Amino acid sequence: MAIEEHVYFISVAARMLGMHPQTLRKYERLGLVQPSRTIGSMRLYSRDELARLKVIKRLVDDGGVNLAGVQRLLSVAEALQRIRALMRDQSLSARDARRLGQEMDDLLQMLGFD
Repeated sequence: MAIEEHVYFISVAARMLGMHPQTLRKYERLGLVQPSRTIGSMRLYSRDELARLKVIKRLVDDGGVNLAGVQRLLSVAEALQRIRALMRDQSLSARDARRLGQEMDDLLQMLGFD
C-alpha cells in the first residue's frame, strides 16, 4: 500500500471544499467516499478523495442531483473507467472481450436498461 503524502483531516478538507464536516461524514456513511483513518480513527482525506468530493459537490450544487443519483452516476463513471482500460488494449483476448461485454451489460443494468 502506497503512503499518501498529502492527506487532510476532516476539518481542513471541509474548509478546502466549502462544506461542513458533517456533510463529509454523511457522504462517508452513504459510501460515496472512503477516507483512510489514523490509528485514533481520525478521518484522512487524500487528494483523490478531495477530487471525488468536488465532483459530488458539483453534481449536487450545480446539477441538482440528489445523493441517490450521485451514487448511480459514480457507479456508472467507475464502470466506464474499467471499460476504457479494457478498450485501450488493441488486442483483446476472448476473456477480455467477455469481461468488456459484462461491464457493458452491468452498466446498462445500472441505468435501468435490462
